[in-house]
Amino acid sequence: MSGDRPTLPPVRLHSEAELARAALAAPLLARAVRLARWAGPATRVGAGGELVEEQLPAAAEALGLASDDDGAAEASEAWRVAVDAGLVEVQDPPGEEGAEEDGEGTAAAGEALAQLTSGSPQDVLTVWLDAFDAVFADATAPVLDDFADLIGEDGEVDFDRLDWDPQAEADFLEGVLGNLYLLTVTEGGAGEGPVPLPALAASMIVPDDMGEPTDDVLEQVSDAMMRLDDQFRLLEPIGLVEYRPVDEALMAEEGEEPAPPVDDEDVARYGMVRLTPLGLYGVRARMLEAGVEAPAVGDLVDKGADALLDGIAHYPEAAARAETEQWLARHEMPGAVRELLAAARGTDDRGPLRRLHCQQALALTGPEAEPALREVLDDAELGGLARVWLAERGAQDVPAPPEAMVFWLAVDTIAAQLEVDGDLEELQGLVEGLIGQHSGFFDAAWRVEHPATADVLEAMGRLHPDKKVAKEARKAAFKARSRA
Repeated sequence: MSGDRPTLPPVRLHSEAELARAALAAPLLARAVRLARWAGPATRVGAGGELVEEQLPAAAEALGLASDDDGAAEASEAWRVAVDAGLVEVQDPPGEEGAEEDGEGTAAAGEALAQLTSGSPQDVLTVWLDAFDAVFADATAPVLDDFADLIGEDGEVDFDRLDWDPQAEADFLEGVLGNLYLLTVTEGGAGEGPVPLPALAASMIVPDDMGEPTDDVLEQVSDAMMRLDDQFRLLEPIGLVEYRPVDEALMAEEGEEPAPPVDDEDVARYGMVRLTPLGLYGVRARMLEAGVEAPAVGDLVDKGADALLDGIAHYPEAAARAETEQWLARHEMPGAVRELLAAARGTDDRGPLRRLHCQQALALTGPEAEPALREVLDDAELGGLARVWLAERGAQDVPAPPEAMVFWLAVDTIAAQLEVDGDLEELQGLVEGLIGQHSGFFDAAWRVEHPATADVLEAMGRLHPDKKVAKEARKAAFKARSRA
């Protein structure tokens, strides 16, 4: 595989308007908005911007939650998101001039609230990403209820004794979300279907070259599953994932390991997760911020034909077609066809693949492309593909190609297929068909003035099932290299 291919396959995102609607409908963001509207001069907050304990029942009531510990916890969580996303602005925080004498501050609606109510879809998504960041931070924080002995009389946590590496925790969850993203966007992957939690945990723990996992590794996978179960429960209300939690009936007794799943239905009981369309957007945004190349269909629509043909060089077929359709819709004919043809020229290593994708792009055009294609009938590099397009549409008065052009196109076509690692059977069929159509194929092929001639002939020798023909191909490849 070429080293300069995109790190990830392109994702097909929903429109910003659809994503913004999904963001506004996310339960946790909706609660944060309600609390931002509820906040006023009498709202009391602590040093970290959190609601003081006496305010939590009123906040829970404003959200229609029960006035118990669970309601208070959910209200507190929604408030934290409101503060971190800028929906609430903390005023006169303790310790600053003008703060209340009792060590408390107050709060009021923040600028982000206006962005949600009167801003563009992009404004809404910006606020949602801030909310997602806040929830991500919560998901990677330690569960302090499990470390009660580390909390001193003053209520402060002794972090020096807490075995917690915040960067390692964040990196692990980033990796999990990255794997889930990859499974979603890769052809043949999970697609829009859910991924079993055990498989996701194992993708982060089990080494690729490990055959049968050891007991120690399996225990690590089990621990990771339980941590991910907690984390996905937190990430679901912000709209990032749809999550079926681990069945509590499967939780092992203390000191015991849960039994491994035995079938698909049993696997589902161990947790199933999928990224929502909004989740795909959110995870990709974090990847881009981290410097990861994560293309999306539509990235190339405003760029030139050279960027289009290079950009889709290793896209999956469906994504390449969608990108090309969007590009063609933004450009006027027949100028767009002339631009594609000009970009397809070249004797560099990428040339054959550019011409293959140019030909596929031209297949999406109509009669308005014909004048531009007739202009290149005498072009050594483009005349062959132009004739193919015209012949497929039953065009009249198309001159027969010279023999040199026929063989050049054959070499160019196979070179492109080799570059994309195409289907082996399909490639073998192409090779056999070309050789069968032309008697004395190799006598002419080794003379073709194409930079990939020798490599193509060698490949034909490997691919052709007839040993005699394969030997002829290797001899022709030797001649081509000698001539070069």
